Amino acid sequence: MQTELLHWISTFLEAQAAELGAATNTQLAYGRDLKDFDSFLARRALDFVSVGRADIEAYLVWCDAQGLAKSTRARRLSAIKQLYRFAFEEGWRSDNPAIQIAGPGQDKRLPKVLSEDEVDQLLDAARRSGRNTSDQLRNTCLMELLYATGMRVSELVSLRVSAARGDPRLLLIMGKGGKERLVPLSDPSREALAAWLVQRDKTDEAAQAKGKPASIYLFPSRGSAGYLTRHRFYLLIKEFALTAGVDPSKVTPHTLRHAFATHLLANGADLRAIQTMLGHADVATTEIYTHVLEARLSELVLENHPLAKAARRSSGGKTSSDGQ
Repeated sequence: MQTELLHWISTFLEAQAAELGAATNTQLAYGRDLKDFDSFLARRALDFVSVGRADIEAYLVWCDAQGLAKSTRARRLSAIKQLYRFAFEEGWRSDNPAIQIAGPGQDKRLPKVLSEDEVDQLLDAARRSGRNTSDQLRNTCLMELLYATGMRVSELVSLRVSAARGDPRLLLIMGKGGKERLVPLSDPSREALAAWLVQRDKTDEAAQAKGKPASIYLFPSRGSAGYLTRHRFYLLIKEFALTAGVDPSKVTPHTLRHAFATHLLANGADLRAIQTMLGHADVATTEIYTHVLEARLSELVLENHPLAKAARRSSGGKTSSDGQ
């Protein structure tokens, strides 16, 4: 990597962290994307400092040819744009070659939706899954909190135990960019939390008796992070799906977040309230759940309306769309 570029990227990422509160994962993603762009330029003997708009557009065409998803290409262009804007503002360049480049956009995909029955089955599976009682209590607490609050998985696994003390009615969550938000807890999630805290504290006290430091996390782990990793929880939730008899391809930590929002909306919750609880900066991000609800309602009508049933009977069980 060019020395000057390395300095640019390093300074840019430091500024992102200091001024905008960019999360570590965001900084790592920016770093990877910019390194990939630099590799592309190096293969073509191009200078990052003097690169022009046509060179950036050539890179995007190359990314498309590699079969990268629109979302990936959009993210890489965003990283490039932000770096060049930063360089222009700092006076490192007299222009911004990326300013007028339009992104590829993103495919609008509705999130996979779990029914309330499927969520109940997953919660029941969590209560029964684990090597021992401690595992079962932890698994129950993880799932109850995730569904009750709609937290991102990174927010859930890194929760500080101090936030859970005192039988809270509201849980303080540290979100993206260090932004805090309060989310109400349901009665089942509070019960699961209380039961897990008793077991967790016993385990922590036993570890301290052996000379190990007390953990500051609600879900401690022996790993380097000190808490249960996102990857480990991802594997756990797939296990719950298998135990529950729910299609594992439908179940991820994020689909529980989607379920939280969709089920709230279906039961009359205000979209702005859901936005606040999810930690979305823009209500437009939350509005996707109205589309999910509309799609589900349309499906229910087609499945259950008497006229739709009569049409299926008269066509031998097929609808007009089945024959297309």
